[in-house]
Amino acid sequence: MNKDDLIGKVAKSIGVSKSDAAKSVDSIFSNITDSLKSGNDVRLVGFGTFLVVNRAATTGRNPRTGESIQIPAKKVPKFRAGKALKDSVN
Repeated sequence: MNKDDLIGKVAKSIGVSKSDAAKSVDSIFSNITDSLKSGNDVRLVGFGTFLVVNRAATTGRNPRTGESIQIPAKKVPKFRAGKALKDSVN
């Protein structure tokens, strides 16, 4: 499923136009992104948690030259599925 499919399903399930559903989906994604940018977790009970984790700096290797390169530390978004989501998939 891609974003357009999601918008179509949301529009159909709540009985609104696709443009209204698109605004809702975009707003949800925007608010999750803004919360993660500010360092907050987003906990959706029964679904899961979006959070930001720190990835440590590592030493990698350039596959073309074999030269060692330094990969800098950075923050990356992560999603942990909740119990209800895990149970529904299995």
